[in-house]
Amino acid sequence: MDSGSLLVNEIFYSIQGESTRAGRPCVFVRLAGCDLRCNWCDTEYAFDESRKMTVAEVVAQVEAYRCGLAEITGGEPLLQEGGVYLLIAALLERGHELMLETSGALDVSRVDPRVIKVMDLKCPGSGECERNLWSNLEHLTARDEVKFVIADRADFEWAREVVGSRVLAERVNAVLFSCAFGRLEPARLAAWMLADRVAARFQLQLHKHIWPPNARGV
Repeated sequence: MDSGSLLVNEIFYSIQGESTRAGRPCVFVRLAGCDLRCNWCDTEYAFDESRKMTVAEVVAQVEAYRCGLAEITGGEPLLQEGGVYLLIAALLERGHELMLETSGALDVSRVDPRVIKVMDLKCPGSGECERNLWSNLEHLTARDEVKFVIADRADFEWAREVVGSRVLAERVNAVLFSCAFGRLEPARLAAWMLADRVAARFQLQLHKHIWPPNARGV
């Protein structure tokens, strides 16, 4: 892979389903490949399905949607170290409000501070908790967000402890608690959060309620 190209799984225009930008129109650039195997993963198709595109081709496709908000996601976008930083720079240069969704298992220190990082810290139920790179928290800013995908009570208690011990609510713009879709009822997570007064924001994956949960390109 040369530095001016990327392996892209899909580029699409949809409603932002997560984060504090939920509900807004957004262009998504889903890059292929991931070094984690979370057992609740809903984008396994992005592991291998890809087409090679130049950074210029990706930018042109994003620009064609005429939408100010864009998100680079995966897979794990930071795996494509050569091209992803060129893409970030190009989209920022064109004035996009830019989000980056990353697992937090790879170093984020090089990510431009103008990017809104949405870091998905892995709970024990994911099977990948040991891959969390805790030093990444030092590179988060008041623009960024931390997400926990919660599958059960043990995940909730782990996430609650991390939020408190790492003082996350004071570090970042938002702490997001999201249900592992199909594994934890939203009402149960909401009840736990209310009972324990967790300094976090409850989140649903809106796109899975607007369209069929397994729909792609939305």
